[in-house]
Amino acid sequence: MRLASAAKLSYFPLVTAEAERIRRFLQLPPDECSVVDPCAGCGTALCDITASSGARRYGIELDAYRAEKAAQVLDEVIQGDCFDVHAPVESFSLLYLNPPYQFEIGESGNRRMEELFLAHTYRWLKPGGVLVLVIPLDRLYDCREVLNVHFKDKAVFRLTEAESVKYKQAVLFGVRRTRTEINKISDESLGQAHRRLYQVIYREQDLPGLPNVPDRTYLVPPSGPARMSYRGMPLDVVEDLLHESPAWRQAMRITHAPSTEFRGRPLLPLNQGHLAILCTSGLLNGRFGRGRDLHLAHWQSAKQIDRHEDTQEDGTTEIRERERFSQRLTLLYADGRVALLSEGKGEQKDEKRTPSDGAAEVHEEDSRHGDGRVGVA
Repeated sequence: MRLASAAKLSYFPLVTAEAERIRRFLQLPPDECSVVDPCAGCGTALCDITASSGARRYGIELDAYRAEKAAQVLDEVIQGDCFDVHAPVESFSLLYLNPPYQFEIGESGNRRMEELFLAHTYRWLKPGGVLVLVIPLDRLYDCREVLNVHFKDKAVFRLTEAESVKYKQAVLFGVRRTRTEINKISDESLGQAHRRLYQVIYREQDLPGLPNVPDRTYLVPPSGPARMSYRGMPLDVVEDLLHESPAWRQAMRITHAPSTEFRGRPLLPLNQGHLAILCTSGLLNGRFGRGRDLHLAHWQSAKQIDRHEDTQEDGTTEIRERERFSQRLTLLYADGRVALLSEGKGEQKDEKRTPSDGAAEVHEEDSRHGDGRVGVA
């Protein structure tokens, strides 16, 4: 999932059918109200959720192309990082949040982006305002502090469309509590709420899917125009001016150094040490062979831990571990066969194993062709 997320820049737009079902759970006011999507994408989801209403739609989108598309359908769009956007507290009636599904890596530890986005934006929602949170079901518990302290009348449903099931998406509805209601929450009731939320995730098979006919309705309160301000750097302008910066031209020699290439035969025959250096540096990666033997070769280093056990005279066992790096060669043939050359079968990164005798083994892995056939190296 994380690889797919990175490939799509963590962008998982809500399926239109799911947005229509969510819309049936909401009762938007006849008067105007302000709604916001901090991860707006192209703006389609927020438009679907607030269709046939006089809502003023606000959006934030990091990607320039999607922000341009969103600006065509939303009333106001800020192109930039959501965490650099500020809005007065309690200024929106509806918060629709479908954040990136990944980790944030920081100096004080890694935290889920779902939790960070919710903690940054829930304050924009006025008391009595409605939260619509779409995230993977197993990530709801990461958001428990904000959800159980600041929101009441919560309901959770699984999303059932094929694309939603693929990423285990769920939707949570909630109504923001007033400050008086928050002050009345006891530690015991908060602990019970945490346990109930954990049970919802643990008993995923018992969680109902989002129905076509809602079993409840969330009344979205009216609100006036909102105001958002962006305090970050204009990303497009920075990107355009970056190549004119003397500092960047100095740094890019290291960060964007061209690949090293060598052509021709060496002056002297290479010994085993030379070959090992070439392998580990990636200079022997590439395309080789012809016909049935046409293949791509890729070398990589894998950390190994050698484990030694010594029995002392008093009967105690002393365990010693030593880290080292081993090489692994993967061969991908044109007809779909895959071969792996490594020290031992089942070798995994950071796996604790007994010292190797130095002999290499070739392990064959199944590879499926487009027509369903299985080829073996």
